[in-house]
Amino acid sequence: MAPSALVLLLLLLLALAGGRGGTGQGGAGGSRRQVSMQYNPGWNNSSVNLLHVRAVGPSDTLHYIWSSIGAPTVLLVATESRSSTLGINWTQLLSPAPAGAIWIDPPSSVVYSTAVVFTKVFEYSEAKTLEELFYPTYDLSDFSWDSINHTLNHTALTAEFTGIPATDPSGSFSNGSLAFQVTAYEASGRDGPLPSLLHTANSSKVEFVLAGVALRGNSSRFVLEVATVEEIGVVQKLRSARSIDDEYTPTIFEMLSLVAESQNDSSMLSFLQWKATAYGSQTPRREDSIQCQSHGLQAANWTLPVSSIVHAYFGEGVGSTYTISAINISFGGEDGKVYWEKHYLSWSALLGFGQPPKDTFSPLVISIMAVALGTPIVILLVGSSVVLFAQRKRYSEYEPIN
Repeated sequence: MAPSALVLLLLLLLALAGGRGGTGQGGAGGSRRQVSMQYNPGWNNSSVNLLHVRAVGPSDTLHYIWSSIGAPTVLLVATESRSSTLGINWTQLLSPAPAGAIWIDPPSSVVYSTAVVFTKVFEYSEAKTLEELFYPTYDLSDFSWDSINHTLNHTALTAEFTGIPATDPSGSFSNGSLAFQVTAYEASGRDGPLPSLLHTANSSKVEFVLAGVALRGNSSRFVLEVATVEEIGVVQKLRSARSIDDEYTPTIFEMLSLVAESQNDSSMLSFLQWKATAYGSQTPRREDSIQCQSHGLQAANWTLPVSSIVHAYFGEGVGSTYTISAINISFGGEDGKVYWEKHYLSWSALLGFGQPPKDTFSPLVISIMAVALGTPIVILLVGSSVVLFAQRKRYSEYEPIN
């Protein structure tokens, strides 16, 4: 086998090996799941939003419970039963004391549960050098949310939570809105639109969108606060992975993952994963990229903001019996002008069970590397062949003198 072909084969094998990591909790990354979506199960009123995504695997079931009751939240519950179901006491859920209103049957089938809460949006601008001016915070638990019933697509497995502040003194949302777009997956694959996230059947996607919201200052930037709820004995870590430029998300070199690990055996239980970019267009292109940064993972020293489904599932003592952490995701580069020009911002993140998907080199990059590494060898081989051929020809034409 020629060395250039050998190099290409080795690169392909390495790429395939890198993409075959198990996903931990929830089964193999290549497994397919039977996914269903149900809006407000057992409740006929559309004044509130609760979406149950049920993903059944070969030997388990993953539950994602999304809701805009209180702050926008998703509960993630993994069970070791293919027949586990969601139970809701709606009267209790909508009461001032919702503890115990949400559960999974049978309770013994639950092997892991967590929650991600999107709590607040901050807006700030730099008034002077090294000085930041913050405007009144948008508390997402105080938003008014449209019914997701008309956005629910059972075929595409998508839904959209769209809201505006219940009170808007500045008028910033008079022509704008904030949304969380949800996508569930039946199998492994990769999204088409940028940032082209790689996903498995053990994950779902959430896309945070600000559209038409007026800025309250010149070149303001936005920050999304995200809180997580974990069981005692589970540790969260923020990890950053960098790689060479790739055809799927050009110019983006960093992938961040907020992973939950068991203190007992260091196994990964869940994750929130995103690329270090947001976009300023509904049909994002490379030039629409908005710089995205994460600011500190810290144990929250405040009580969890109002979120009925978190308290309904974990109990009213969630702040004392579970670990609450918070992280801020900021959007905007040095000048922050992308949103100023287009009044649109979208940021996508993957959340799910087990290990987060790991990107490997794309076929295009592998081909480029193979050519780059193989060409010098080919040149050397061709050069050597020419020399040998010339030498053989010279000796073959030699006639001894009698």
